[in-house]
Amino acid sequence: MKGKQILLGHGSGGQLSHELIKEVFVKHFNTEELKLQTDSAILNIPGELISFTTDSYVVNPIFFSGGNIGKLAIAGTVNDLAVSGAKPLYISSSFIIEEGFPIADLEKIVATMADEARKAGVKIVTGDTKVVDRGKCDKIFINTSGIGVLNPEYKHIGTGEKITPGDIILINGSIGDHGMTIMAERNDLNISAQIGSDCAPLNHLISEILETGAKVRFMRDATRGGIATVLTELSEGRNYGLEIDEEAVPVKEAVRGICELLGFDPFYVANEGKIILVVAKEDAEKVLEVMKKNEFGKESAIIGKIVGEHPGKGWIHTGIGGKRIIDMLSGEQLPRIC
Repeated sequence: MKGKQILLGHGSGGQLSHELIKEVFVKHFNTEELKLQTDSAILNIPGELISFTTDSYVVNPIFFSGGNIGKLAIAGTVNDLAVSGAKPLYISSSFIIEEGFPIADLEKIVATMADEARKAGVKIVTGDTKVVDRGKCDKIFINTSGIGVLNPEYKHIGTGEKITPGDIILINGSIGDHGMTIMAERNDLNISAQIGSDCAPLNHLISEILETGAKVRFMRDATRGGIATVLTELSEGRNYGLEIDEEAVPVKEAVRGICELLGFDPFYVANEGKIILVVAKEDAEKVLEVMKKNEFGKESAIIGKIVGEHPGKGWIHTGIGGKRIIDMLSGEQLPRIC
């Protein structure tokens, strides 16, 4: 990284983001917990196993169809905890606000955060507020941290260390909704198709999945970099491969149309309410049935499987009978989508 500068692509969640994390942050912070690079750190506190996560939200625009920056902050933090197998409990919220920002808009954002926290069953217990000069911040930025308790039985879920060939890959619904919503509204695209962000806290859905007793090998929410980045992380450096059926992956027609119009691949477009799961083959149908009964899982689908072939690589079987390698997003695609 010597001699280089930060690019927008370093915040994309793709290859540049991973290089920055590895070659700067992990290199210098150098803790065992951080080296795992899971969505939440698993911390062994005497008498308790907890999950701890933090994130910052800088989305533009701050209000969008399906939510706003406040809803995004709560849902994102709750989901990072939940996909580690933890039960989310407490959240902190810190605000960096630009001078001149309307208090009415701030109150709307805060009220949304409170409502989402109630729905998720978490408490916002501490925070901080800073105000900066005009032009020193784009309206409002929010940082949240979250703490949850973790059953030791689920400690492996964030790392995927128990994944084996034959396991099944699932998703809880259509992809690309959030990224394309932000793209359309940010650029004032006059598109008649009705789309909205999928932003939602998924901890209740995840809890219902775990309560089935199914062998859940892995969970991760597919945010920046889309599902392709999660699938690449899932297979990279492993002794197994994975195969995805492109036609099985749900994509709304409106989202597909906008992606085709603008030249985006839905597999790389951000989501804020989608999780990728890997479960044992014998439990896949049971888990799918439970997911479909939840309001955030009605479009759930089995999209692929873990295989013993091509270890360390993921393949997509395309709708025209070909196949292509799943790779991580390289460079910038959609900046400031969360």
